[in-house]
Amino acid sequence: MDRSQKTDAVAELNRTFNEVGVVVVTRNLGMTVKQSTDLRNKMRDAGASYKVSKNRLAKIAAEGTDYSVIADLLKGPTALATSADPVAAAKIAVEFAKTNDKLEIVGGAMGKQLLDANGVKALASLPSLDELRGKLVGLIAAPATKLATVTQAPAAQLARVFGAYAAKDAA
Repeated sequence: MDRSQKTDAVAELNRTFNEVGVVVVTRNLGMTVKQSTDLRNKMRDAGASYKVSKNRLAKIAAEGTDYSVIADLLKGPTALATSADPVAAAKIAVEFAKTNDKLEIVGGAMGKQLLDANGVKALASLPSLDELRGKLVGLIAAPATKLATVTQAPAAQLARVFGAYAAKDAA
């Protein structure tokens, strides 16, 4: 990598650090290209990204951002999983690490809050932003559905009573 490529990489990482909600630091312990591609595809599907970067460049890019706290985690063969959704990157990284022993969760950060490996796993157990939105819509729609059912029940009962009287009078 020459100097201009390093400058571009630092600028891109800095822009990423300013836009994301979470950064998960992982250690690659010899994953194959196929395994890395699978992980990247899963991250992309969840709205996250997974990128291997030089530790020194990542430290420089993190300076002056909320994610400067991850500098001590950047040792050895590391990669960064990032997402705007505070749960997506952590969830995919933890799920992948459960099935693949060549990926280790080192830690991460959510803004200025440094997370250890257990903190990232706890974050991954939370529902995603889309799941929370679905639950909220369900909670908002439930009272309206119940109200419609309750208001229709007396009318339906009256209709059955009138129907029974009409059938009795017709007979």
